[in-house]
Amino acid sequence: MEAERRVGVAVDFSPCSKKALLWAVENMVHDEDHLILVNVQPEGSQGTQVKLWHATGSPFIPLSEFSDPVVMKKYGVKPDPEFLEILNTAARQKEILVLAKIYWGDAREKICEAIEKIPLSCLVIGNRGLGKIKRVLLGSVSNHVVNSAGCPVTVVKNTDHEG
Repeated sequence: MEAERRVGVAVDFSPCSKKALLWAVENMVHDEDHLILVNVQPEGSQGTQVKLWHATGSPFIPLSEFSDPVVMKKYGVKPDPEFLEILNTAARQKEILVLAKIYWGDAREKICEAIEKIPLSCLVIGNRGLGKIKRVLLGSVSNHVVNSAGCPVTVVKNTDHEG
């Protein structure tokens, strides 16, 4: 038997991260895995828990609390209802444990930190499909993570080109 797997999905509640979450649930997550959502909020985010957990990231937040708007307001996060429906359905059907961990700062650095510190068995991340010029100017989070991560990373490409 395989040891406990921790499948990470980087989420920012954008259409491309929803696509990554769906892909992970359909293709990567197996029964009884742990699905860990990694969310990175920008510096200066509001919320009563931000100062307390800024350096280490939040404690693991179970799905029941992640679904509670009052609890998530403390972390300055507002999960999308479609994300919550996907997660609740996956948790019920595959009997997986869904946890969230929130970080504050630069997404590239914090996602790589999460991979090491949790530790994650693998990570699924969306790609906004930026053009070459925007990618040079803004940098690509997924590209940085692929090149720096200490675990296998799957990039789910956004084909809508909303970027």
